[in-house]
Amino acid sequence: MFLAESFKTAFSLIIGLNAELLGIILLSLRVSGTALLIATLLGLPAAALLGFKRFRLKGTIISILHTFMGLPPVVVGLLVYLLLSRSGPLGFLALLYTPSAMIIAQSILAFPIVAALSHSAIVGVDRIITQASMTLGATPYQVSLTVIREARYGIMSGILAAFGRVMAEVGAILIVGGNIAGFTRVMTTTIALETDKGNFDLALALGIILLTISLAINSAVRLVQQKGTAGAGR
Repeated sequence: MFLAESFKTAFSLIIGLNAELLGIILLSLRVSGTALLIATLLGLPAAALLGFKRFRLKGTIISILHTFMGLPPVVVGLLVYLLLSRSGPLGFLALLYTPSAMIIAQSILAFPIVAALSHSAIVGVDRIITQASMTLGATPYQVSLTVIREARYGIMSGILAAFGRVMAEVGAILIVGGNIAGFTRVMTTTIALETDKGNFDLALALGIILLTISLAINSAVRLVQQKGTAGAGR
């Protein structure tokens, strides 16, 4: 009976567009969306460089990227905290316990996922496509664009996977954001706090929203992968 009432109240909060609930959701999307954009702008060029250029330590860098895909969020949070704290090298920026600090932490978590999966998609493109482009007189730049276009579904899957990772992240942003009400409180940190307080209505409402977003991301990844498979089969 208690569970049914909690779900009923949670759905009423969602349907009624509760102001507190909406503010938390919008902040979560803003922080994670900005972090994903930064990670993508840095990760795609890195993936292209690793995919098209040969240089020393290339294999080591690729191995590090794949290792960092599983970075523990609390470790990232700790490192960013030490950098941004008053006694840290970037303390003068006064970014600790702000959404900017949360964006930095999530960007660090998302970058290796975008870079590593995009690199895998690029190197996975059939070499015949590259050879055909060169035979037709394409410049190295045009060849690179052709390969990236062929790898677009794999790249999109990597970006969506990174978005799913940062949306569900709690440890790093809790450390660097401080979970301040109305300022740095996002969905995952609010769920943890409200559950501890016994306020299950808001926690359930946010949990439902977070699960819906996760389902949408997973569905999008599957759709992109299916399109990529269908495109490769033609």
